Amino acid sequence: MIARRDLLIGGTCLAAAGAAYALKPRARLVLLTGGKMADAIPLTFGDWSAENSDGLVQPKSEDSLAAMLYSEMVSRIYHQASTGAAVMMLVAYGDTQSDLLQLHRPETCYPAVGFNILSARTTRLNLPGGGAVPVREVVAKTADRQENIVYWTRMGEFLPDTNGEQRKVRLRTAMQGYIPDGALFRFSVVSGDSAAAFAQLDGFVAALLAAVPAGKRRALIGTELAKTIRA
Repeated sequence: MIARRDLLIGGTCLAAAGAAYALKPRARLVLLTGGKMADAIPLTFGDWSAENSDGLVQPKSEDSLAAMLYSEMVSRIYHQASTGAAVMMLVAYGDTQSDLLQLHRPETCYPAVGFNILSARTTRLNLPGGGAVPVREVVAKTADRQENIVYWTRMGEFLPDTNGEQRKVRLRTAMQGYIPDGALFRFSVVSGDSAAAFAQLDGFVAALLAAVPAGKRRALIGTELAKTIRA
């Protein structure tokens, strides 16, 4: 005969298995539709124009981890005709963001290639129209180079600004039954004057987002925030 204790254990295991199955994400939420991320972000706007570049700091791995993490990488250097200023952009996009496909943040990938992180803080980048993107400002330095970085991450409709928030978003979306796409958007300027560099980056990013076609902006900053932009 099956003991009462065994029945209780078996029932508990079945309940746990059922709960795990119910929580398993089955749907996909993809905000990048109808093309690639490279097509959504303009190569030229205002007096800025871009060239593709493979010399930017990127996640370093000996086993092609970046290829597993991201379905698309966009690396560009924008130059301003009127001033000669240069802004580096790297976008890492993943059409599936799960526990195994996590966005790399500069606080992790820059030290991996020899930079020291001098400072990092969360702030907001104002957009034309009154909205604001939660971003991280990071200053990373080597012996002969200081890079001032502004970046944000998008996971589905969320813009988590810390690793902790990113983990919460993954859990929340999993409990809601879907797996979102996601991206990391990073912009940087090489300069020893961080205050001036961040002011330049704020203006550049706001102008770039305004130049993105209205139907594509949600792939960068989410649906509701995209609606606030007035180009």
